Amino acid sequence: MRKKLIAANWKMNPPPMGWEESDSPYQPRTEVEVAVFPAALDLSACIEAGLAVGPQFARPEETGAFTGDISLAMAKKLGCTYALSGHSDRRQFHGETDAFVAEQAKAALELGLIPVICIGETKAERDAGTAKQAIERQLKPLPMDARIILAYEPIWAISRGDPTVKPATTADAEEMHAFIRSLLPKNLQDKIRILYGGSLNAKNAKELLAQPNIDGGLIGGASLTPSEFQRIIEASLEAA
Repeated sequence: MRKKLIAANWKMNPPPMGWEESDSPYQPRTEVEVAVFPAALDLSACIEAGLAVGPQFARPEETGAFTGDISLAMAKKLGCTYALSGHSDRRQFHGETDAFVAEQAKAALELGLIPVICIGETKAERDAGTAKQAIERQLKPLPMDARIILAYEPIWAISRGDPTVKPATTADAEEMHAFIRSLLPKNLQDKIRILYGGSLNAKNAKELLAQPNIDGGLIGGASLTPSEFQRIIEASLEAA
């Protein structure tokens, strides 16, 4: 039985009101795993408040002339537990390649961090009928280890604040999650968790999280509202 993971990706936003309270929905739980990916400037404060956190991006090199970046080793030393890699924002705006994302994941594992690795197809790839090929390409260089967590992001379903963007249907999401699982080594298919990261929110969480191959969610915009994030956690408990 794979434990559900609900992860908040706050992106380039300040922590939500009340995030540091002892009863906030961002605090760790026993019945469902909760992780937070804050902006790098907020990592220390989140760790001090007892949250289980990771950087939204960190380089695999321990140190170096990489102005503006932090390293996975620095994140580990700070007290991070997770490391987000290959988010579609990073791939789009920073040109991160499949190979570089794999480097991050491998370095994270070596340091004892849990890599949450994002994969997903663009609208152009989906429209061209090459969505599954895109997923296979992104999976190929990744380290296959029971500790990794995959996050399927149908990039065409990420709203980025646009209300006209429609999330994937539950059937579409489950179909792709099942396909991703089928590509994993047989001895890891029942162990590696696959999260859904395509505009999951309080309204669609219960149905999505009830699917057999969806093991949680990587939550963007909805994670910035504590009450909505709490409802998503409650939905995960009902689906467990």
